[in-house]
Amino acid sequence: MIYLFIALALVSITLILGKMNLAFRFDKSVKQLFSESKSITYKKFSFQQLEGLPEPVQRYFKHILKEAQPYISYARIKHNGQFKTSIEKKWINIKGEQYATTEKPGFIWKGTTAMFVARDMYISDKGRLIATLLSLFNVLDARGEKYNEGELLRWLGESVLYPTNFLPNEKLKWLPIDSNTAKLIFDYKGLSLFFKITFNEVGEITEMETKRYMDEQNRETWVIKATNYKKLNDIWIPTFFDVLWRLDKVDFSYAKFNITEVEYNKPKKF
Repeated sequence: MIYLFIALALVSITLILGKMNLAFRFDKSVKQLFSESKSITYKKFSFQQLEGLPEPVQRYFKHILKEAQPYISYARIKHNGQFKTSIEKKWINIKGEQYATTEKPGFIWKGTTAMFVARDMYISDKGRLIATLLSLFNVLDARGEKYNEGELLRWLGESVLYPTNFLPNEKLKWLPIDSNTAKLIFDYKGLSLFFKITFNEVGEITEMETKRYMDEQNRETWVIKATNYKKLNDIWIPTFFDVLWRLDKVDFSYAKFNITEVEYNKPKKF
């Protein structure tokens, strides 16, 4: 019996040390992320900036922002929800926290489930996805050009949560499609990314569609659906997301997130 007690104690200690080490590495990455991007809060939004933009894009900004709205430099976000690791698997509960910068594109996200912790990031112009089992063993550590592109796409799509980042600049432009859709193009570090974005009559973004690598070889249609808009920090943002792959025969929904907290321009961890 005493040997069983010792073994359980050792396992518990190992798990605690693993969690502490994972938390330390995450905190270090958050600090690095914020240190690399300058504040642009001094910049203020003006409705005059909307001249010449496609009509649904103007409708969007007129609905969600107010005159003299400060630009968002940093965002920190918490959510809960459900996640699938593959189309055959069952939904699992997940809690997440995320930090993002806008002057220099970047983010880091940590999603925690009962069995694993996932860290998705774009820091120092590099994308990376890490999955750690029981806070101890990395079962996935993916990086490279395809992940640089994919994680930058995630950062761009999630700008709907820090939407002054969608305002046109030297890297970002909007092209008209029709009365309810427009094309967003973002050029950065040799990458040219796009989203086809759908707006409702109110002016809310409801769907964002692009092409993204689903695996090492194939790009598939990647879709972010955004609903349940609420006014937080004086800005209207969606608080529910359904993220999916639109495949030939079926839509594979793999993430359903409820945003529980959003704060701007606080470049530090929760």
